[in-house]
Amino acid sequence: MAAYIFRRLLLIIPTLIGILTINFLIIQAAPGGPVEQTLAHLEGMSNSAIPSGSGGEITSNGESGYRGGRGLDPKLIAEIEALYGFDKPAWERYLQMLGNYLTFDFGKSFYSDKTVIELIVEKLPVSISLGLWTTLLTYLISIPLGIRKAVRDGTPFDVWSSTAIIIGYAIPNFLFAIMLIVLFAGGSYFDWFPLRGLTSSDFDQLSWYGKIIDYFWHITLPVVASVISSFATLTMLTKNSFLDEINKQYVLTARAKGLSESGVLHGHIFRNAMLIIIAGMPAALIGIFFTGSMLIEVIFSLDGLGLLGYESVINRDYPVIFGTLYIFTLIGLLMKLVSDITYVLVDPRIDFESREH
Repeated sequence: MAAYIFRRLLLIIPTLIGILTINFLIIQAAPGGPVEQTLAHLEGMSNSAIPSGSGGEITSNGESGYRGGRGLDPKLIAEIEALYGFDKPAWERYLQMLGNYLTFDFGKSFYSDKTVIELIVEKLPVSISLGLWTTLLTYLISIPLGIRKAVRDGTPFDVWSSTAIIIGYAIPNFLFAIMLIVLFAGGSYFDWFPLRGLTSSDFDQLSWYGKIIDYFWHITLPVVASVISSFATLTMLTKNSFLDEINKQYVLTARAKGLSESGVLHGHIFRNAMLIIIAGMPAALIGIFFTGSMLIEVIFSLDGLGLLGYESVINRDYPVIFGTLYIFTLIGLLMKLVSDITYVLVDPRIDFESREH
């Protein structure tokens, strides 16, 4: 197992490089980079200062290869390129990025006086709060519900619960969020929950139990909106996994030996059926800390990582884009390795090393 873990850790390096390379090429080809945005802004300011009837153009000693750079001094354009690091060719910037990332130096954001790490740390509590409670409630609801549906397959309970699950899965979580706001956040009916933010403005002045109540008061609606549309897949996965195990020969043999249904379910079926659930845990753990829900964060004014990632792509904030991509990919690969190790701990019969030969 140690040799397998070592090989997997080595495989992380070319995987990271490959993902960063592909995204670097895509981002570089996309128009509207930070230099172009700055030049367009400056050109707009210059044009607005020109009196009407002057033609709307400024004389220039040279031409610019950027959209929005027409009429601007080439020296100014060169200074802006140097400011954002675009005075170097793409291949040199790429190699410099890889070298910096080896030491976890992700640089500063183009649009704020903060490093990428500082921005992530600043936004992380919001995404952890939303993702942690969403994932916890999803698992606490989905696994018992899926097991109950498998045990009572074909009964009225199974039918109506499946109907509710399909409806919840079909409606996007942002639509649920809007419905919850209309119903419970002062929209048209009740004004029970706050509309925005993770805490109240006087949060620091509250007592410790007041802070806890205030926190859960704010996080309730975003979490409910996320849970309603996210537990369907895990519930059906749990049900199908248990149904597949229930119909196997070893279960029939255990019943023939006189074991109770509870003993068969928890002593024999549970461990085997839960293997496929464990396979989805890395994605769930990543969701806890990083992904969040961008639309939920926007609707409830939660300034988390989902919103940070969206804004960085729109603004072409390359250090934030590549820094967060690097961190999230690295943790995702490590979580996948943890998943494989957990497989072995749950079922020692699994041997990944023998499968590689």
